[in-house]
Amino acid sequence: MSTSLREPTLTGSLPASTASADGHSRRKPRRALTTGAKYAVLVTVTALFFAPIAYMLIGSFKPSDEVLDGLGGFLPVDLSFDNYLGVITRFDSPATGYFANFYLTSAIVAVVVVGGGLVVNSMAAYALARLRWRGRNSVLMLVIILVILPFEAIAVPLYYLMNDYRNTYFVQFIPFVASAFSIFLFYTFFIGLPAEIQESARLDGAGPWRVFWQIVVPMSKPVFASVTILSFLAAWSSFLFPVMMIDQPQYRPLPLEIAVFKAQPPTDWGQIFAFGVLLVIPVVIVFLLFQRWFIQSVASSAMKG
Repeated sequence: MSTSLREPTLTGSLPASTASADGHSRRKPRRALTTGAKYAVLVTVTALFFAPIAYMLIGSFKPSDEVLDGLGGFLPVDLSFDNYLGVITRFDSPATGYFANFYLTSAIVAVVVVGGGLVVNSMAAYALARLRWRGRNSVLMLVIILVILPFEAIAVPLYYLMNDYRNTYFVQFIPFVASAFSIFLFYTFFIGLPAEIQESARLDGAGPWRVFWQIVVPMSKPVFASVTILSFLAAWSSFLFPVMMIDQPQYRPLPLEIAVFKAQPPTDWGQIFAFGVLLVIPVVIVFLLFQRWFIQSVASSAMKG
């Protein structure tokens, strides 16, 4: 009798386990197919974004008549450094300017805009996020309005305001040290920091300056990295305002000079591609230096969202 009672239990358990195993075995191919499709899409998108960079890089080492050759431009044949040497030798007089001066101008502008902007914009954002003072909300609203306002809307008034400083380094960086966009990025990060840590520091006798430099700044590496990369990219690729304010070769930044270089006959696409590679290299270096904190900032923003 005991045997007959056990038998239904044993026989009843077998179909359930078998169905579970079958379901698990069916899900495995589906998961593999889904994962494979995701990777295929990612690889395709990555290839589409990387293709122009690869085309420019390979073309910078090829003769000019082989650069614009359709898909053949991706073939690494007849490579040499002649295009890079040609770019440097074409700028070797006061009339054309010197290639080293173009790099120096862009470097000075980028360093001042990034370095000064990190200090000025972070302190302004901290005052808006954590300090209480009359008119704070009005200033924050003004910052948001300036973020929305395109630079083209203030380019002409800014031209007349800075007209006495044309053809200088000063005119290329001083209007861009303070950035509403950078202030807003810092503000959104600072407002999310735990207020208890700062309140504890104040109870221990730390003033606003000490709280900012010794507590807030060390906790804010991701946003500082993000602002550094974005500010450097904007300063290094600045074109519109230099077009309006600079007409002497010794003060031209790289983006302005490559436009002038392309317009000068004869059009040598190999040298133009080489100029483009030299223009992009500093941006890549800056991104690689700060990518760890930049990715951390993006990830934290996605989690908050």
